Amino acid sequence: MIPEFDQCYRALKSRDARFDGWFFTAVTSTGVYCRPSCPALTPKRSNVRFFPTAAAAQLGGFRACKRCRPDATPGSPEWNGRADLVARAMRLISDGIVDREGVAGLARRLSFSERHLNRLLLGEVGAGPLALARAQRAHTARVLIETTDLSFTHVAFASGFASIRQFNDTIRAVFASTPTHLRHHSKHLGDSSGGVSLRLSFRRPLHASGVFAFLGARAVPGVEEYVAGTYRRTLRLPHGGGVVALQDSGDHVACQLHLADWRDLAPAVERCRRLLDLDADPTAVDDALSADPALARLVAARPGVRSAGAVDGPEIAIRAVIGQQVSIAGARTMTGELVSRLGKPLTTAVSSGRPTGLADGSLTHLFPEPGTLAEADPSSLGLPAGRGRTVVGLARLLDDGAIALDPGADRVAATRGLLDLPGIGQWTTSYVIMRALGDPDVLLETDAGTRRAASRLGLPAAPGPLREHAERWRPWRSYALHHLWASLVPPSGRKETDV
Repeated sequence: MIPEFDQCYRALKSRDARFDGWFFTAVTSTGVYCRPSCPALTPKRSNVRFFPTAAAAQLGGFRACKRCRPDATPGSPEWNGRADLVARAMRLISDGIVDREGVAGLARRLSFSERHLNRLLLGEVGAGPLALARAQRAHTARVLIETTDLSFTHVAFASGFASIRQFNDTIRAVFASTPTHLRHHSKHLGDSSGGVSLRLSFRRPLHASGVFAFLGARAVPGVEEYVAGTYRRTLRLPHGGGVVALQDSGDHVACQLHLADWRDLAPAVERCRRLLDLDADPTAVDDALSADPALARLVAARPGVRSAGAVDGPEIAIRAVIGQQVSIAGARTMTGELVSRLGKPLTTAVSSGRPTGLADGSLTHLFPEPGTLAEADPSSLGLPAGRGRTVVGLARLLDDGAIALDPGADRVAATRGLLDLPGIGQWTTSYVIMRALGDPDVLLETDAGTRRAASRLGLPAAPGPLREHAERWRPWRSYALHHLWASLVPPSGRKETDV
């Protein structure tokens, strides 16, 4: 929900970038909608309307500002923290489910009727699933127009439009421009290697080195690597494979994508944003955690800490099971061996009529699909016998949909399904929910690293008292957990349980 009018207008007058993505400002005298931090002159109160989403502003007949690019704002942090139906629907729409399966597919994933879903979204975000998907298509199309030399026909269908006419009409309506004009006036340079280079926005501050170091320490050989400040990994996407390189560039995260199919651009970008937790509200998190004197020093030293997410929920679940009760290095080794046996090798793919090289140095495989693991002999996985059976059992449940770990999954149902599987306990379940489903309020109080860090800070190390103390960290206990883990430096050779 957007703030009250007066609060929105104050944010607009002060050009407060913290509210970018929380709401959008539409000016009736110009017919343009902007982000709150737009540098243009502040409009009169009587000429202003506020919308919770860009799609709602477009539905109201407003076009995007050419100066502040409101389509490129960070997403609302509401959809990260909330676990209700609207938040789950928003995460699935951002992942491209409407383009792939239609509104019927979205409703089916959420187990609600299309009519009820449409009514809820209209009431809370001002636009239904089709309008929200249309806004995303427009943004994806603009990215492809300005950063590639793909033909407009390829851009249209890669962005999810059903026809060239629909593509042209939407670009004109949203951006008050033609595709040709956007490409001609683009200031961005295409990626000469056949990929696309993007700037991922975020709310400041961002402790980028922390989230990259967390991912790099757990990088699985063949799937991920972290070298010289750049994190790279392979992606299994709805229409094919991909490779992404992510690097901190100060005011944005530089993102280079190579995709087998351009239709996967929007899902790939959204999954990278979830991986780095770029839509978080760091000010709210830091203010809440620094209120505890025990954490204040950690927060001051690392403002903007993020809770690393995942590009693929099932992958994180499988990796968490493999890494139970072993060191981080041991988990990487075992998982890398599994990838080399059962992962799909990256090859040269064809994207929109042209070759796209995906195989890229040390990045050689996609992480094994649940269906592949479900058919494997547990004894062939190179894991302890019990853990091998758990991996195969989990993969079967993921493959047949009995456990869902997609962006719209129900956290309570996923927790129940994981705990019911022999070989998976509370720690593994909570870790998966935190990373795969982005739960911001997870505390792994039995974790060895958590308890050691707590003891160093003078906090209770026993799980019960620590859990009681951590009540004051709600609803941001996942971020507190990352602060605790990050405080354990330099890294030691002891066994860890956080994989």
